[in-house]
Amino acid sequence: MNRDYVGKWIHVQSYKHDRTLHRTWDTAMVVEATDERIIIVSNCTKVIESDGRRWYTREPAVSVFFFHEWYNLVAMFKKNAIIYYCNIASPSLIDRDCIKYIDYDLDLKLMPDKNIIELDRKEYEYHRKKYAYSADLDIVVKHANEKCKVLMSEGLFPFDDEAMRKYYARFTEMKDQQENHLMNEKKD
Repeated sequence: MNRDYVGKWIHVQSYKHDRTLHRTWDTAMVVEATDERIIIVSNCTKVIESDGRRWYTREPAVSVFFFHEWYNLVAMFKKNAIIYYCNIASPSLIDRDCIKYIDYDLDLKLMPDKNIIELDRKEYEYHRKKYAYSADLDIVVKHANEKCKVLMSEGLFPFDDEAMRKYYARFTEMKDQQENHLMNEKKD
């Protein structure tokens, strides 16, 4: 993974199994890039749905995209807590300035009280039939779902509040440095 991405602004695109665009997120800053993952931070970013509907996220968020795992997550910074939204999805890839992945619908939400909520099981079953997911893909997706539940219940990375706060702090520091640099360039 090219570490030159750190400090850059990048987009995110989510696709469905048939490769149709599902959803896009406007820019977020890369705060870490390794061979295993890329971590980005956004704050009230624009989201565009496949039907053209546009909306903005309500809070700052740290997102972790893995290159070899079948999930990604968004740690949403609410007023007094972090809520984790985990997408069961294909391993992510980077295409120029964009993170891309296929969304497989099975989602999990980890609440501050450590309650795990399963989401979109009916949507998964609908798309499994619609797109004729193979038996192997079905196994991989369900295994990733179970793996994420274990990571969540044990508070292991990436479902780690302290780690997510550090990434957000890194973002604010990097963003401040970029803004100060721009201000100094304007003065010159």
